[in-house]
Amino acid sequence: MQFSENSRVWVYQSDRKLSDGEAQQIQIQLDNFAKTWTAHNNELKAKAEVRYNRFLILIVDESQAGASGCSIDKSVHFIKGIEEQFNIKLLDRFNLAYREGNEVLSAPRHDFEAMLKQGSINTNTIVFNNMVQNLNELQTKWEVPFKDSWHIQLFRDLVLE
Repeated sequence: MQFSENSRVWVYQSDRKLSDGEAQQIQIQLDNFAKTWTAHNNELKAKAEVRYNRFLILIVDESQAGASGCSIDKSVHFIKGIEEQFNIKLLDRFNLAYREGNEVLSAPRHDFEAMLKQGSINTNTIVFNNMVQNLNELQTKWEVPFKDSWHIQLFRDLVLE
């Protein structure tokens, strides 16, 4: 199934790495949710995936039907259910993900700030911009150097010191 580059995207980041078993279980639930996701009784052209055992990504191609407030509420309710079932946090926007070699790690904002001060994270560290809005941005602006991300605004004073 082809999806438009303009397809809407929602990225939810886990506060911890999921085990392979958890990722498989969640993928099954994501697939089932995507198949039955509707907006005003219109089936949404949707898909979902787990990436790096850390991110849950929902994608809707609105060329068929647009995601409405009610359908977005359904997705958030679904995500909250996953949080409860797997004892993870997916809605904390200040849990920041970054790459260390081939591994994807995350840290709360204050820990991220401490690592920045220590130099273990720098302007070239790859971070994840979970604020991407569409499929094109997911493919081109999701994994970016710290200096090219929204994160730089949050920690501008530390970077300019």
